[in-house]
Amino acid sequence: MKHQITIKDIANKLGLSTSTVSRALKDHPDISPKTRTAVKELAGLLGYRPNRIALNLRNSSTRTLGLIIPEIEHYFFSAIINGIEEVAYKNDYSVMVFQSNESYKREVINTQAVLTNRVDGVLVSFSKETRDFSHFQRLIDNEIPVVFFDRVTEELQADQVVADDYQGAFLAVNHLIEKGCKRIAHFAAPQTLAIGKNRLLGYHDALLKHNIPFVQSLVVLADTFETAKKAAHDILRKPDHPDGFFAVNDMSAIAIIKAAYELGIKVPSDIKVVGFENSKSSALIEPELTSVDQFGFELGREACLLLLKRLKDDEDITTFKAVKKVIKTKLVIRGTS
Repeated sequence: MKHQITIKDIANKLGLSTSTVSRALKDHPDISPKTRTAVKELAGLLGYRPNRIALNLRNSSTRTLGLIIPEIEHYFFSAIINGIEEVAYKNDYSVMVFQSNESYKREVINTQAVLTNRVDGVLVSFSKETRDFSHFQRLIDNEIPVVFFDRVTEELQADQVVADDYQGAFLAVNHLIEKGCKRIAHFAAPQTLAIGKNRLLGYHDALLKHNIPFVQSLVVLADTFETAKKAAHDILRKPDHPDGFFAVNDMSAIAIIKAAYELGIKVPSDIKVVGFENSKSSALIEPELTSVDQFGFELGREACLLLLKRLKDDEDITTFKAVKKVIKTKLVIRGTS
């Protein structure tokens, strides 16, 4: 299939930014006549045609927002959806939800679907498998506003809304240390994700603050119930097992508690456990789980408000400066610590 020439192609060949090319094609007065002429001449030579979908989106609002998330069943993401929908519906927008199921290929299909459905803007939390973000760049090239939330990338010029993962992790581990834990394990998320990196860094720095050595073997990739339960069984069988666990999410924390119960290890007298999310499940298990509240509902609201602001301002998506909003976290102390 022949490659469709985009603004990005013209920008790369002329050594210009996409915003400059976009404005040159629109005869923006801030762009010099020389640059405008060069851009238009090259556009003609390459056979550039303005994207029909992008033109439709700019000229006729569908009052629909696209939402791409890894999974709906996860409490954190369902809370985010609730926050997004509350803001969207109050502003007379509908929300079209697409689930990637942590699959890069499915996520690419999702982005094609939001283009086909001519949404006005897109909210995205990408999959664990995603390394190439060109499918999201295509949305931006089509001048569709994109806001990333929770899982974000610095590779694209797009707005971001995130929880303060570093602060939350630091609070969690600091709490475990203050409760007497001296050997703390961290069940971590993939380090390809910013949330994984920042929560590991918070864990590391809390240990450093209390002069407790960082031990790499105590950091385990285990961010699902299944992987965490297996890892917890393996670690808790060792004679020098940790006396504290900081899990990257509540499901991993609950898996640790279940493994401890099966091995006859008591929580919190033998080991203490802290999760990250403050899901409904955290208050339903026994003992109740200490967890970091990352305020998913608020995060969703802020992400949607930011997207609607972009749409209301009718701003050229290629010219704006990306905004990053950080939601503070809170440690909710319960029975497991």
